[in-house]
Amino acid sequence: MNGHTDTFMSKIGLYFGSFNPIHIGHLAIAGYITEFTPLDEVWFIVSPHNPLKKKDSLLEDYHRLYMTELAIGDNYRLRASDIEFRLPLPSYTINTLAYLGEKHPQHEFSLIMGEDNLYTLHKWKNAEELISKCNIYVYPRPYTSRPSSAGLDMLLSKARVHRVKAPMIEISGTFIRSGIKKGKNMSYFLPPAVWKYISEMHFYEK
Repeated sequence: MNGHTDTFMSKIGLYFGSFNPIHIGHLAIAGYITEFTPLDEVWFIVSPHNPLKKKDSLLEDYHRLYMTELAIGDNYRLRASDIEFRLPLPSYTINTLAYLGEKHPQHEFSLIMGEDNLYTLHKWKNAEELISKCNIYVYPRPYTSRPSSAGLDMLLSKARVHRVKAPMIEISGTFIRSGIKKGKNMSYFLPPAVWKYISEMHFYEK
């Protein structure tokens, strides 16, 4: 994978998402994390489509994975992972973490998430175990306020949360998909190889 070997201990940040599609906002956050935190690499964990949920405009798993690989190119500090494609659905972070820990015992894994996701942590499966296992790197999200929740307060008091001052980027997959559907040129918001692939495949046009 991009000339990378797994023979040394490194600190890996896990960045979960549907990446539908991956855009420059995702890459900016991953780049900031690798340059301004102790993490050596960022792995994009592409979420599989949950068959129990309405599909909407979510592209097939392998297209989203491929676009993530195109976006990364030869950047050895970033990696696209299809790990959750092979795990039982629905995908729970705690299960993915356990699997990665067994498969890569030489690595130390942390979670990367937006501030909005941090404030839902008390609703996650096995949240107590999750925060005991890994550090959490949190990037700012616009219009996010902390809800009033005793459960959340208790969890966050124990969690190892590291807030990073990554630029706040208000680009979303929804915005990009909507623009493409309206016939707009959305190339400014996507890595060139990803925009080329989306255009060639006529994704999100309907």
